[in-house]
Amino acid sequence: MLKDKNIILGITASIAAYKAASLVRLLVKEGANVKVIMTPYAKEFISPVTMATLSKNTVLSDFFKHDDGSWNSHVDLGIWADVMIIAPTTANTMAKMAHGICDNLLLTTYLSAKCPVVHAPAMDLDMFKHPATLRNMDILRSYGDTFIEPSSGELASGLYGKGRMEEPEIIAQKLSQFFEDKKKLSDKKILITTGPTYEKIDPVRFIGNFSSGKMGFAIAEELAENGANVVLVSGPTALKTKHPNVNRIDVVTAEEMYQASIDNYPNCNGGIMTAAVADFTPLNPEDRKVKRGKENYSIELTPTKDIAASLGKIKAKNQFLVGFALETNDEEFNAKLKLEKKNLDFIVLNSLNDSGAGFQHDTNKISIIDNEGSAKKFELKPKTEVAKDIVEELIQFYEK
Repeated sequence: MLKDKNIILGITASIAAYKAASLVRLLVKEGANVKVIMTPYAKEFISPVTMATLSKNTVLSDFFKHDDGSWNSHVDLGIWADVMIIAPTTANTMAKMAHGICDNLLLTTYLSAKCPVVHAPAMDLDMFKHPATLRNMDILRSYGDTFIEPSSGELASGLYGKGRMEEPEIIAQKLSQFFEDKKKLSDKKILITTGPTYEKIDPVRFIGNFSSGKMGFAIAEELAENGANVVLVSGPTALKTKHPNVNRIDVVTAEEMYQASIDNYPNCNGGIMTAAVADFTPLNPEDRKVKRGKENYSIELTPTKDIAASLGKIKAKNQFLVGFALETNDEEFNAKLKLEKKNLDFIVLNSLNDSGAGFQHDTNKISIIDNEGSAKKFELKPKTEVAKDIVEELIQFYEK
């Protein structure tokens, strides 16, 4: 699965840098094109000559190539790569990456990378479990980075514990699996609704909600990374799409989102309904701005169309439909009612009673309930990681 893949191997200043020689040899043997970037201090641990010989490419470390002013373009490197693996990743480099510091070629390439980024940490056990390191890892995960966790064993300090960089054979295997997994949804076209809807009261006011759209956008990007073509129907949000496989349709009202969903769902393999669609819309919106008066002002509301239920009615046997339930009470009971009523295959439940979950947060805490009533509960984690859990559930649904 690594044949003709373009891989950047970043090496940082750790005693585990010696393992990078075996790793690059394995990647090249599998047919990958490997370019090695070393931090300045990494060269104290392993020779650039060794890495150049094994990778069959010049090792990059400095910005400038020659005295003629030519330079190593971190932008070009970031575009060239299919994946960037930093092995080993030190606590120092993770801290810099988490906070956007770019004082060497490896870090500037990281900030420019268009590809997925994988870290294989290596450090002493106390450094690895320090709250600052764990927080930086969470920050990097929120950026979409993934980690190959270190193993436990005897460390360079003489202590025993978690901190050893994973063995090169396992890292190479995980990279192969990474590309294999990306094919699992390559023949799928999936509809996603996300964000809020704005229901017009008058030309300057609307009824809306606090949805940011972050969860739906994260799922869209994760689906695209797994090979799917995504139709993303989004309510008003400042978020941007990144992956070229995401086709975005912007809407404002519940009616517009309904129509876009109805138009696109029949041509999709399925849909994931993450949007916080208004349940009601003003029956008679005003043509002019309503002025403040001395008396109360009443607005007559009428129900909007239930998008998930409507798609559930037209769902074909070869299609799937996933819903979201944001609840404040009787959470699981209400989610199961929606699951059955709307003809869903599974439903993602989150509760406003859970700190750090729901609208506006970068994190979420979910349960996934299938149409047989079984529930999987997940811990609070960044929405990018939650998206991975949801997509993995979808992949397992297809493999049943």
